Amino acid sequence: MTTVDPDFAAAEAREARRARLFTRINAADKWFQVLGLSWVTPLLKAVAGDNPRGQVKEIWRLLGVPILAIVAFLFMWGTLAPQVQTSLGAVPGPQQVWTEAVKLHEDAQAKAEKEAKFYERLEARNAKLIAQGKADKVKDIPYTGAPSYYAQIWTSIKTVFFGFLIATIVAVPLGIAAGLSATANAALNPIIQIFKPVSPLAWLPIVTMVVSAVYTTNDGLFAKSFLVSAITVTLCSLWPTLINTALGVASIDKDLVNVSKVLKMNTYTKITKLVLPSALPLIFTGLRLSLGVGWMVLIAAEMLAQNPGLGKFVWDEFQNGSSSSLAKIMVAVLTIGIIGFALDRLMYAIQSLFTFTNNR
Repeated sequence: MTTVDPDFAAAEAREARRARLFTRINAADKWFQVLGLSWVTPLLKAVAGDNPRGQVKEIWRLLGVPILAIVAFLFMWGTLAPQVQTSLGAVPGPQQVWTEAVKLHEDAQAKAEKEAKFYERLEARNAKLIAQGKADKVKDIPYTGAPSYYAQIWTSIKTVFFGFLIATIVAVPLGIAAGLSATANAALNPIIQIFKPVSPLAWLPIVTMVVSAVYTTNDGLFAKSFLVSAITVTLCSLWPTLINTALGVASIDKDLVNVSKVLKMNTYTKITKLVLPSALPLIFTGLRLSLGVGWMVLIAAEMLAQNPGLGKFVWDEFQNGSSSSLAKIMVAVLTIGIIGFALDRLMYAIQSLFTFTNNR
């Protein structure tokens, strides 16, 4: 009878556990990449004992170098900012900007409490009227206080997604048509080339006049300023999706197209079973570009349309001209950048669920 060495069996069990651990780490690496946390993978591998020296080099490249660059940027900002004098005083450094960010947070909390108390009083008033048999006098009064910084951020996010959604609904079908048909491509190409470079500042007056003429109600589902900003985002952001969709569809393997002809697929089946799956990587690349363009366009659109989002916040602070205005504008600039990064990561996460691409 063959006996098994206990030490050998224990070593095999340890190796099996390590193999399972590394498999989990490699599987999680995809989502670390999505979240912008790619440095976590070599850190976990180093802890697990997989070539610690090599993993430390990778951690330094993925985490240490970016942190060092940020620290250097903050040092240069803090050193050079006080030397630049404006009509509102010296350019604020990192400390002043952080102080204003904290104040905006505290102000947002105070405004949220004030709004909550308003609705509590309104609910108590209505309940009292109902108890007195005066239900006909019950009113649903909206809160009209100034929006908080967080409310303005949320308004901007809703606006950009609304415009982006319209752009996607328009651009993807047109891109598919342009990719499948040389005639459709010839018809759309001059329109794309003419309107793609147009600035949002040029679209805004036209959109404002059209919306004012068509959307005449004052108590509709959307405010006019919201529609003006969202439609301007649509007009400026649909082109990357349209172009990349057309390119992705036109780049489909010709053998697959021939197979669809042999199988006599109808147009709907051909698009859903063949065209879209093959073109998805480039379509998502276009969507990511469109969302980024839309977010940049939005700020300018909100400034001029006076949609109560981050763009209006920046414009109001510029007009205010107080000693803290410049620091608040810089808080808004950093907020815009961070949200832009988050939106790109969100689109990449959705792309990762539907495609097998390594684009980051």
